[in-house]
Parts: sequence; C-alpha cells; structure tokens
Amino acid sequence: MATEKLFGNKVTPACKYCEESFPSQDAEHFLCMKRGVVPGDHACKKFRYDPLRRIPARPLQPQKYEEEDFAI
Repeated sequence: MATEKLFGNKVTPACKYCEESFPSQDAEHFLCMKRGVVPGDHACKKFRYDPLRRIPARPLQPQKYEEEDFAI
C-alpha cells in the first residue's frame, strides 16, 4: 500500500491511526465503527492505516545566536 510509506513501512497498528475510528470527547478513547468505544492504542484485525490522522511533531525552534558566539 503506497500510503504506508509516508511514515515508514512499520506503522504500529493503533485505533488513533485507523480509518474506521473517530476521536471521542475525552481524546483518550476512540469510537470504532467495528468495535465501539476503544482506547487509542487498541488495534484489531480490521485496522486500516490513515496517514492523515497522524499528528506531526512540532518543528524545532531555531536557536538565537549572538555576535560574540562567532568571535574567535
């Protein structure tokens, strides 16, 4: 499947990345169309990876250098 290569071929199955689930109000549990209410790290054999559900890591903030950092 071509979408798996977006974040590598070894994606750990979890309901929070599945096409069949939706987040609940508490953000720790998900509403699965196959299993009902499940925790976010749960996975079943109906798991279908959706790369758009992944939340990317925040980019690193650039460090602020002063002129004396570059002096010899």
